[in-house]
Amino acid sequence: MKTFMQKKEAVDRKWYLIDANGLPLGRMATKVAHILRGKHKPTYTPHIDGGDFIIIVNADKVKLTGNKINNKMYYNHSGYPGGLRERNAKTMIESYPVEMVERAVKGMLPKGRLGRQMYKKLFVYAGADHKHQAQMPTEITID
Repeated sequence: MKTFMQKKEAVDRKWYLIDANGLPLGRMATKVAHILRGKHKPTYTPHIDGGDFIIIVNADKVKLTGNKINNKMYYNHSGYPGGLRERNAKTMIESYPVEMVERAVKGMLPKGRLGRQMYKKLFVYAGADHKHQAQMPTEITID
């Protein structure tokens, strides 16, 4: 029996909508990364981007468990001496909720060209509105 290898031209992509209201950030990010990679499909092929598109709404209402809201830190560096900027999760969720969710998902995707290609299929919005109504996304729930 031959091993099935999917062709990139034959990938069938769907659109999914996830409401992040009250969902734990890490658990949601793992499910989203799983769908972006295409591992939920029987046609999964590791070297092909066979995943689906994902729209995440209400990113500002995502939940962090434990004391992560105060202790979890996010770091950026400008590349210049003394250019390290650090923010805690409370600042990120108040001012940059979209970036916080995107970082969580991006960290769970493969590194390299293929991971960057998968990341482009993720759309995150802080509020309940999004501009992808024409794609008729299917709403999915994460337990």
